[in-house]
Amino acid sequence: MNRLVKLGDFLRSRRARVDPESVGLIVRGHRRVTGLRREELAQLAGVSVDYYTRLEQGRSKNASPVVLDAIARALQLGETERKHLFHLANPICIPTRCGKVRPQRVRQATHILLDTLERGDIPAAVIGLGTDILAANLMFRAMMTGFDAMSPRERNLARFVFLDPRSRALHLDWEVIAADATAMLRFSIGRHQHDPRLHELTMELCLHSEDFRRIWDEHHVIDRISGTKRYQHPAVGAFTLGYQALTLPGDADQMLLIYTDDPASPSGSALQLLAKWARSSDYDASDSPARSPA
Repeated sequence: MNRLVKLGDFLRSRRARVDPESVGLIVRGHRRVTGLRREELAQLAGVSVDYYTRLEQGRSKNASPVVLDAIARALQLGETERKHLFHLANPICIPTRCGKVRPQRVRQATHILLDTLERGDIPAAVIGLGTDILAANLMFRAMMTGFDAMSPRERNLARFVFLDPRSRALHLDWEVIAADATAMLRFSIGRHQHDPRLHELTMELCLHSEDFRRIWDEHHVIDRISGTKRYQHPAVGAFTLGYQALTLPGDADQMLLIYTDDPASPSGSALQLLAKWARSSDYDASDSPARSPA
């Protein structure tokens, strides 16, 4: 699927999401169209209906930033959705266009940071392009059940969420986690449309997961995640953690994912139990992932 087809799909999905009354339109009687009509969106954006139709149908290349900005405002896009729109409509300098795939490497300083967080019983991992888990400390590996036994290819958030049955048992809010992983993958593809790894992953998930196909068709995009996650861990039981994704310097496609909670809370106690279990003889860390070169 080329970028203009993806652009059309994205525009249609966002147009269907906008409530006409939220943009000041008066709704009378039954509307056969969910959300805005094309002519209504074009009027709100200040472009001709013909131009917007060609854009949505993939027949208009390289829309100007001014037009894209106007359409983004009319569609009430968030900042991440706006970036995704620009990536699809008018990409600039895609490094993998000639078939070269840039290896993902984690800096030595980031590995040291992961180890430092581990000493504070804080689970942390580096998430790369397409939700690949590039590096993780012992606390994260213990929290994500079965991580040490995974092959490097399997160490991917989206692949774990949709294709590993342990994910549903581990995540009490599985649907939210699945939506976040899908939206992050879609944003990665928008930024790197010619990276074959991302398209292979998407095709694999579409082939093997009906849930992925359903969520993928919703066209949500995010580039960073934060919030809370509820777990049911086989070793320490139920707990809730806050999590935050931080951008790492030097690579816009990498983020540091950190999980924290109040040590005095029940979840904080669970983290302490997780740390004791991870460092005990009952936990086998012999298959921990090798570090990538700095």
